[in-house]
Amino acid sequence: MAKVLSYKVILEPCEEGGYTVYVPSLPGCVSEGNTHMEALENIKDAIKGWIEVSKEYGDEIPPSDTIVESVQVVI
Repeated sequence: MAKVLSYKVILEPCEEGGYTVYVPSLPGCVSEGNTHMEALENIKDAIKGWIEVSKEYGDEIPPSDTIVESVQVVI
């Protein structure tokens, strides 16, 4: 049976267009895309690859322990 994992990702717009996306809980797991949706699809593939390599080396697969909050600052 397939296991479903959920990871928080961060999308950052690039100056030249498109997005860079990364997974804080998986060091080095980064991708990009020309659109928001493309970046999200690409990071799914990157996550799968990151996990496959970790399993090959016998490394533990970390959970998504990132906490995302927005704060407002009055200036």
